[in-house]
Amino acid sequence: MDFTLIGIGGIAVLLLLLVMGVPLAINFLLVGFIGIATLLTPSSASSLLGDTMYTAIASPTFTVLPLFVLMGALAAASGFAEQAYKGIHRLAARVPGSLAVATAFGSAAFSTVCGSSLATASVFGRIAYPEMRRYGYDKRFALGSIACSGSLAAMIPPSGMFILFSIFTGVSVGQLFMAGILPGILTAVVYTLSIVWRAKRHPQLAPIDAEEREVTVRDRVRGVRDLWQILALGGVVIGGMYSGLFTATEAGAIGALGALLLGLAGGPLRSMPKLRGALRESAGITTTLFFIIIAALFFSRFLGLTRIPFEISSFMVSWDVPSWMVLGLILLIWFLMGMVVVPAAAFALTLPIVFPIVVELGYHPVWFCVIAMKMCEIAGVTPPVGLNAFALAGAAGKGVKINEVFAGVWPFVLCDLIVLALLLAFPAISLFLPETMM
Repeated sequence: MDFTLIGIGGIAVLLLLLVMGVPLAINFLLVGFIGIATLLTPSSASSLLGDTMYTAIASPTFTVLPLFVLMGALAAASGFAEQAYKGIHRLAARVPGSLAVATAFGSAAFSTVCGSSLATASVFGRIAYPEMRRYGYDKRFALGSIACSGSLAAMIPPSGMFILFSIFTGVSVGQLFMAGILPGILTAVVYTLSIVWRAKRHPQLAPIDAEEREVTVRDRVRGVRDLWQILALGGVVIGGMYSGLFTATEAGAIGALGALLLGLAGGPLRSMPKLRGALRESAGITTTLFFIIIAALFFSRFLGLTRIPFEISSFMVSWDVPSWMVLGLILLIWFLMGMVVVPAAAFALTLPIVFPIVVELGYHPVWFCVIAMKMCEIAGVTPPVGLNAFALAGAAGKGVKINEVFAGVWPFVLCDLIVLALLLAFPAISLFLPETMM
């Protein structure tokens, strides 16, 4: 029995089931169990599954995931996104494309308390899109800016995807969080430059409304005041991790408690239905993520038995080509996979194989994870499986079609490619904060 051939067959079946729409976790479990039962015995597969279910999430460090998920759910229910959007819009008034600029930096600010790009895109779809349309913004311009700005939550801490990366690669989640800050800010700045430039060249894309012309200095001061809660909470969480005052897990606990207290003090979370809804949402997301983690690690054990990761690693490390070509091939594979499967599936399937290769070739593991996350951001808005685009289309209302979202994202995807090139050319952008954190 050829173990490698069975492994290749398992990967092919996995991809086929993903394309057919089988849920990710069930797909991993099903293919992994049948594969291990074929290679060993059904009882061995059952025993290995039970062991994986325990060891996958038994570590206390994994509590960082539900804590940050809870923090994001409480922050969303407390209206932090609305405050950030309105505050930054007041500050950006009379700037060409000011509502899109507010969306970019509002998403970046909200990302510091919410680690889900899907949630960020959905929230700003409900908040920003009606305002943009009321001001006369071009539909595709508005949708593209919201969809791509929502993806900033994948890069800016506390990113849920970075937590998954830490689980799959063993890289410190605190270092990954710090590594995502400057690339996330850089992306928001590049988006803003693109928005302002396009709005200046084509004023019909983003007209400046009469309301904006009447904004005073007092209004701008009020805009800064609207941001204090989200800046304070995000600053404490990120600043505490950077300074070494507490670990990522402790930061998640402090962030969740802070979001709860601010929500209760401000009023939104005094409503029991809202509080109960936030708790129910965080429990559902956490359960889903842990299910995916267990299933992905179980499938990784199946791949380990087939020796496919070892064989591919040995071949690519000994391949007589420059290391940058190997890295480019990996990025191209991710780009193509991201067009047909969800990013979490692509990374769960490939990281156990490619991560040891990249480290062996001498690339910094933290820098590589940031590059992978940038690819995740691009995959989140490009067809046919751009989850952020679908989330936005669902949140923005019945008049929005998914093809209109996809049509609006391409100028921002170009911005992402520019940022990706800068991150590849200047690794210090990603590594400066992790290397200086205490």
